[in-house]
Amino acid sequence: MQLSTAPYEERLTAPRSWWLISFLVGVSFALILLPFGTLPLLGGLVGGTAVAAVMASSYGSVRIRVVGGSLIAGEAKIPVTALGDTEILEGEEARAWRTYKADTRAFLLLRSYIPTALRVVVTDPEDPTPYLYLSTREPERLAEALKAAREAAA
Repeated sequence: MQLSTAPYEERLTAPRSWWLISFLVGVSFALILLPFGTLPLLGGLVGGTAVAAVMASSYGSVRIRVVGGSLIAGEAKIPVTALGDTEILEGEEARAWRTYKADTRAFLLLRSYIPTALRVVVTDPEDPTPYLYLSTREPERLAEALKAAREAAA
């Protein structure tokens, strides 16, 4: 049984090290509350870890999907007919498009822990956004899914 009909779906989950950091935040809160006794210490450990874990989870819950003739990237939903060429960005080129080559009008879905990205040109003349910069672990698959969705919509 297929759970999703989307040709492409990716969740930009936070790296494992962030979960260790969440625990260390809890330990920090526990140490801060140590002078107040055992119960506050445990509360600080549990509460601090929980809050940090919720923050890491929410930051890593962003999805990129190509479904129903649309690209859904985070909160943005763009019809694939309004999208043009794609460019796979890796290493230094990805960093350049995140920093000094970036256009302030562009839609940027950045995740610092993902080194690869896909730049998608927006061809809709009514849209002031020149391109989308999407952090993705699988830029080739995303580019192929967008191409297939554009061909199916045409």
